[in-house]
Amino acid sequence: MSQKGEFIYLSPPHMGGREQHFVQQAFDQNWITTAGANVNGFEQELASYTGVPAAAALASGTAALHLALLALGVGPGDEVLCSTFTFVASTNPIRYVGATPVLIESEATTWNLCPKALEAALQDRHKKGRIPKALMLVHLYGMPSRMKEIQELAQHYGVPIIEDAAEALGSRYHGRLLGTFGELGVFSFNGNKIITTSGGGALVSSDPTLVEQARWLAMQAKDDLPYYHHTTMGYNYRMSNISAGIGRGQLEVLEERVRQRRKVFANYQELLQEVTELEWHAEPEGFFSNRWLSCFTIKKGSSMTPEVLRQHLLTANIESRPLWQPMHRQPLYQSCDYFGDYVSDDLFARGLCLPSGSSLTPSDQERIADTIKKAFQG
Repeated sequence: MSQKGEFIYLSPPHMGGREQHFVQQAFDQNWITTAGANVNGFEQELASYTGVPAAAALASGTAALHLALLALGVGPGDEVLCSTFTFVASTNPIRYVGATPVLIESEATTWNLCPKALEAALQDRHKKGRIPKALMLVHLYGMPSRMKEIQELAQHYGVPIIEDAAEALGSRYHGRLLGTFGELGVFSFNGNKIITTSGGGALVSSDPTLVEQARWLAMQAKDDLPYYHHTTMGYNYRMSNISAGIGRGQLEVLEERVRQRRKVFANYQELLQEVTELEWHAEPEGFFSNRWLSCFTIKKGSSMTPEVLRQHLLTANIESRPLWQPMHRQPLYQSCDYFGDYVSDDLFARGLCLPSGSSLTPSDQERIADTIKKAFQG
């Protein structure tokens, strides 16, 4: 099983079979644009799945985050609290609208935003008389954040929540789907996500007026007149009818994809149980992760490092990836205020993501596990 085989990717797309049916409908109806039955249908089906009244299908998750901030009225001079342990797409939209990120550290169990660090930041801003305009909360690798504590703090200080659930579609916190706790929730359908539209994203909310505002902005903010008249800056962020057709087919198999990814994670734990230097990203009670990526950290004191292991896997034609480098370590955001105790620095130094695709075969996993075992033995 340890011989070099075909390349195993980290998180490749996995089609369900019905995607072509919806795409063909778009061709048959000649709706090869950013309007049509698939866009409308995908929005309705996503809203129905998440249990909220409204959804907007957009060109990317980043676009959805940008529009979520605009829908909440965030602009120049405002501050937005944001998880520091995340991908840069979570923080960049804050700068798009002229606001300033305030970076909040993670806690060690979920790897997501730490309620204690959040409380410290809110207390600090309250004393200074400048309450942040929003909280950009990220659910990392599909793991739910500690929503009860975070919501209580946000409500106490009057800070609306934007849930960046780009990696967490299908994950649940005490039975409730992520993306539905904040004023606005955002998903990504990039090619590496649990389901894909090839590229795309969505914004959902229990407040239909916020979604309507975002959808209007995504379509160049054209005023309701028979000619093109614009009083507000708009964007070209609407999802195409072709991409939405892929999304409709993918949404039909979402729950199966969640089961498959969770099985991949469980299989890794079983296959690698003899490698006692690994610490797996565990679910607290009541937390249900879609296991978008199977992640672990290497115990402190081990002679193995994530980078050595990553290179060892790559030599065997297996892709893996370090955990996210924290935003407070990124040149773009080093100047931002930061609250916390550098938990994410430690996670970044010790963590790795393994191939986690829902199409990963048992033999693929055995090959990956065998390669890891040999790396630790060697």
